[in-house]
Amino acid sequence: MFSVHWMYMKPSNTLENTKSKKKYQVNNWREYNQALKQRGSITIWIPDDIQERWYVKKGRETYSDEAIQIVASLKAAYSQPWRQAEGLARSVFDTAGIPLTVPDYSTLSRRSGNVKYPLRVRNTKDSVHLILDSTGAKITGEGEWKTRKHGWSKRRRWKKVHIGINADGEIVSIETTDNDTHDAAVLHNILDGITEDIASFFGDGAYDHRAVYDALRARGVSSFLIPPRKDAKIWIHGNSSGPPHPRDENLRAIRRSTRRRWKEDSGYHTRSLGETVMYRFKTTFGGRLSSQKHENQQAEVRIKCRVLNVFHSLGMPETVVVATPP
Repeated sequence: MFSVHWMYMKPSNTLENTKSKKKYQVNNWREYNQALKQRGSITIWIPDDIQERWYVKKGRETYSDEAIQIVASLKAAYSQPWRQAEGLARSVFDTAGIPLTVPDYSTLSRRSGNVKYPLRVRNTKDSVHLILDSTGAKITGEGEWKTRKHGWSKRRRWKKVHIGINADGEIVSIETTDNDTHDAAVLHNILDGITEDIASFFGDGAYDHRAVYDALRARGVSSFLIPPRKDAKIWIHGNSSGPPHPRDENLRAIRRSTRRRWKEDSGYHTRSLGETVMYRFKTTFGGRLSSQKHENQQAEVRIKCRVLNVFHSLGMPETVVVATPP
C-alpha cells in the first residue's frame, strides 16, 4: 500500500505576471454617461423631416423604405416584436401630433427583408483598418439552462454572423450565413460592402488561407495580421523569385521569437476590438434571431448592427491604462 500526497506550490512571479491584467480608466465619463442616457431617446430614430420622407408615390400612396427602416430601428433598439413596434410608433406619432399612419405588422414583416438598410451612420474615413470576426445567433432550440442540465438536441439551429469592424469600433460590413459556412468563404462579400481603401486586415487563424491573402492583396491591402497555423510551412522560400509573401514574413517573425511576442510587436491584439463588438451585440440584443426567413434574418442582423453604429456615434468611452502589471 502506498499513498500520494499532493502539495500546492505557489506559482512563480513570472507565471503570475503572465496572468495579471492591466487596469483602465475612462477619461470622458461625463460625456459617455450622457451618451448612454441618450441611447434611450426615441428622437434619435425619428428625423425632423419625417413627414416629407414617410410616403412614396407609386400610383398610390405607399410607405417608403425609410418608414420601414425607422420602425425596424425602434423594434431593434427596444427589443420589441413587430406588433409592439407598430404600437410604439403609433403612440409616438399620436403623442407628438404627427399626422402619419404606421404600417401594420404584416406589412413591416413582409417588406423588412427587401429594404436596403444603410449600415454606416457616418462615412468620413479615407481608409479602413478591417477587423473581421464571427459569432453565432440562435434561431430555434432550447435555452442555455436546459442545454446545461439535459444536453442539446438536434432541433437547435444557428446562423453565423460575420462582422467587419474598423479599428475605432464602428461596424463597416456584415454578412449572415448558415452555421457551417467557413469564415474565409464570406470574405469577398465583406470586402464588397466596404467602399474605402483597406489599409490593414486583422483576423484569427481561420483566415490563414491562400484565397484570403489573394483577395486582400487584390484589394490593395498591405498589412496582414493573421497568425499562421502552428504547423504552418513557408509558401515562398527565400531563394524564389519575386517578393516574399506577407504570410511568410509573419511566420518567420514568429520563429525568430515567439507567437506571443509577434502578436505584441505587430499590434495584432487590436483584433480584440472585434470580440468587444460581438459582446456588445449579444448583450444589447441577446443571442437569438426572431426572423425565420433567411432574407429577413439578414435584414434583422443588419438593422441591429446599424443601431449599434448609432450608439457608437453618440459617444464611446476613452480609456487609458492607469496601472500595469509589475
